Amino acid sequence: MKKSISTALLITACTSLMNAQQDPQQAYKGKIGKTLGETQQWWPEKKKAPVGAPNVVWILLDDVGYGAVSSFGGLIDTPTLDSLANQGLRYTNFHTTAICAPTRAALLTGRNSHSVHMGLFPENAVGTPGYDARMPFEKATVAEILKENGYNTYALGKWHITPLADLTAAGPFNRWPTGRGFEHFYGYPYRGSSDQWHPQIWEDTRRSHEDTQGKHFNTLLADKAIGYISEQQSAAPEKPFFLYLATGAGHAPHQVAKEWSDRYKGKFDGGWDKYREEVLARQIKLGVVPRNTVLPPRNPGIKDWNTLPANEKKLYARFMEVYAGFLTQTDYEIGRIVKHLKKTGQLDNTLIFVSVGDNGASKEGTFVGVVNNYGPALSEDQILQKNIENIDLIGTEFSKPNYPLGWAMAANTPFRYWKQDANTEGGTHNPLIVFYPKGIKDEGGIRPQYGHVIDVLPTTLDLIHAQVPASINGYKQESIEGTSLAYSIDNATAVSKHTIQHYEVKGSRSIYKDGWKAGALHKDGDDFNKDVWELYNLNEDFNERTNLAAKHPEKLKELQAVFDEQAYKFNVYPLKDLSTPIIGPTIFDGKDLIVLYPGVSTIVELAAPDLRNKSFTLTADVEIPAAGAEGVLFSTGGRDNGTSFYVQDQKLNFIYNVGWKKFYVTSSAHAIAPGKAALKFDFKYDGGKAAGGTGTLFINGAKVGEARIDKTSTSIFGHEGLNLGFDDLTPVSDTYKVPFAFTGTLNKVTIELKKQDAALTGSR
Repeated sequence: MKKSISTALLITACTSLMNAQQDPQQAYKGKIGKTLGETQQWWPEKKKAPVGAPNVVWILLDDVGYGAVSSFGGLIDTPTLDSLANQGLRYTNFHTTAICAPTRAALLTGRNSHSVHMGLFPENAVGTPGYDARMPFEKATVAEILKENGYNTYALGKWHITPLADLTAAGPFNRWPTGRGFEHFYGYPYRGSSDQWHPQIWEDTRRSHEDTQGKHFNTLLADKAIGYISEQQSAAPEKPFFLYLATGAGHAPHQVAKEWSDRYKGKFDGGWDKYREEVLARQIKLGVVPRNTVLPPRNPGIKDWNTLPANEKKLYARFMEVYAGFLTQTDYEIGRIVKHLKKTGQLDNTLIFVSVGDNGASKEGTFVGVVNNYGPALSEDQILQKNIENIDLIGTEFSKPNYPLGWAMAANTPFRYWKQDANTEGGTHNPLIVFYPKGIKDEGGIRPQYGHVIDVLPTTLDLIHAQVPASINGYKQESIEGTSLAYSIDNATAVSKHTIQHYEVKGSRSIYKDGWKAGALHKDGDDFNKDVWELYNLNEDFNERTNLAAKHPEKLKELQAVFDEQAYKFNVYPLKDLSTPIIGPTIFDGKDLIVLYPGVSTIVELAAPDLRNKSFTLTADVEIPAAGAEGVLFSTGGRDNGTSFYVQDQKLNFIYNVGWKKFYVTSSAHAIAPGKAALKFDFKYDGGKAAGGTGTLFINGAKVGEARIDKTSTSIFGHEGLNLGFDDLTPVSDTYKVPFAFTGTLNKVTIELKKQDAALTGSR
C-alpha cells in the first residue's frame, strides 16, 4: 500500500500549492554587477507580524449550554476555564447560530453563516447560495487573514465545513482546513461527531493511521497542539501563531474514563430540577445573569424528577456524571496547553477566546437518553429498558451515549429549549471567555454587551492590530459582517454596538434588534407561512418568559420586516427544513458502477457510495494463495453499525450490522479454492426505507450461499468510513479483530448500485 516516489512527490507539490501564502514577486532592489563581488545583493522582504505581536488561541467547545460549566455557574468543574475567566472577561450576552457547522463557518470568517453558504451542514447542502456549503474565498477565514499578517496557523479537532464532494482523495482540497489558511490540521474534517476512544484522524489532507495507544481524543488533541507550538517556537520564537482548537466535547458520544466520571458520583442524584435551582443561584451570585432572573417552566415533555422511579433516576444521574466527567477532562487537556504556554513564557502575550459551546445543549438524546444504537426502531419504553440494562457501559468504548433531554434543559439554565432552536436563547446563547493579560485590565470582569460569533474575528484583529488585506490569494475581499467587541474590553458599561442579528436553522428563525427579539419555531413539513411568531423584550426579560406578541403586534410586524430584509441580504432565503432528507452532493452521485483499488484512503462515510435503501452488488477481484487467505475485502462503518465483505476460515462472508449486536450474516457453504477468483455479494432490496432483502454469495459465478437480511440501516454507517482490504478502528463483525487485513492479493472491488424509487431512498 506504499505510494510510489512520483505519487509522493505529486502529493507534496499539491500540498505546497494548497498551503501557499500569497507571495507576489517583488521588484529587485539590489544592484547587479558583472561579478558577485561587484553586486549589491538583495532579498525579498518576508511578511512579518509586528514585534511583540501576541499569539492567538481560539477554543470552541461543542454542545455545551449556558448553565453547564462552573465558569458560568454550572455544577461541572472547569478549573482551567475558571482561571481564564477570572483573569479575563466573561461575556454574558454572547450568541452562536444554534447549530454546529454554521457556527464554525461564521466564527472562522466573521460573516453570517448563510452569507458564507453554510446555512446548515455540508451533508444537507442544496443548490442555493445560503446552503451549498461552498464558503467563498472572497470571505477569507481568520487563518487566511492572520497568515498574511505573519502568523503560523494551526487547526485541531472538528472541522465539518468542507463540501461532501471534496471529501475524497480526488479533492479539490481548497476547502479543507489547509486550503483555507491553516498550515497544519489534525482532527476530523467531516461530520458533527467523533468516537472519542476510536477517532478517525486526518492530518492535513491525509488519513492518519497512527497507533493512538488507546488515548482519548482530547488527549491526542492536546498532545498535537503542544507539539505544533513547540516546533514553531523552536524554529521562529519571534513569530506569533494562531491555534484553533475545536474539541469534539461535549458532543455525543459522551465518552471518558471512569476516573473522570466517577468524580461526580452522587452529585446529580437530586435531578435536573434541583440542578436548575442551584445553578441559577450561582449564576446570580457570579453576575452572569440579571439579579431578577426567574426560571422558566420545564420544557414540554420533561418530567418532574421527583415522580421518576428509582431505576430511572439512577440511569439518568449516570448519564450526567459521564457528561460532566467528559467536560472536566476536556478542561484538563485544555489546561495542559495553557500550562505549556506559561512554562515557555508565552501565556502573558497570548490572546485566548473560549466559546463555551457552538450552540445550546443537545436535544438529540431523546427523553430517555441514548446508550447505544439499538438497531431496528424500538419504542421509548424498550430503549429505556435497554439503557437500564446497559448502564455500566455509559462512557466506555462500547457505548455511544447522549444524555436525556431533562439534562439538556438543565445545562441550558436559565433559558428555554435547546440546540437547533434558532428561535430561542436556549439554542443560541453561549458563554464567551476572553483572556489577554497584555490587554485586559479588569480581571474577572463581566461584559453584558450583545455579541455574536461573527464578532470574534473583528475583535481579534482589533486587539492584535492586524489588517484584512484588500486581496488574499487573488480574491478581492468582501466586508467583515461582525462587530468588534474591542470597545467593551475596558468599558463594562459601554452601549452595545451589535444591534441587529438574524438566526435560522431548518426553518426555525428569529431576529434581534435593539433588545427586542421575535422568533418562530418551525417543525419539519409544516407550512412556513403558518409558523407562529413570538415576541420578547430581552432588556427586561433576559430568558424569554413573557411572550408579548399579542400585546405589541406592531413591534412584531416591524421585526418580521427586519428579518425579511436580513434574510434576503444574507442568503437565508429560501427557507428549507429536512422533511425530505438530503445528503449530498457527493462525487459518487449518479454513478451506478464504481471501481475501487487497494491503497485508496478511507472514504468518509458521508462522502462514500451510499448503499442504503437500494439493491447493490460487490465484486472483489482477488488471488488466493495455495495456503489460503483471510481478511476483509470491503468494509463500511464499525461496531455501531455497518457492513463487511470478508473471508474467514476460508469461507466467503457478508455481514450487515444494524446496531447493538444485531447481525445478519451470509456465508458460503464451502471454502474458496486457491487461485484467481471473483468473489461476489449481491443484495436484492425489498424496497421501502430501512427494509430487508436477500443476500447471495457467488464465487466465480457459482452461487455458494444465500440468506435473508430482515432489516437494513436507516442511518449513515457510524464514524468509520469505507475501507478496502481491512476493517478499521472497531470491527463490523464480532468474529474478527481489526484491522483483519486481507492476506491474499486484492486487485479491486467493484460496486454496482441499482436505482431505486427516489422517494424511498430519502436522498441521493
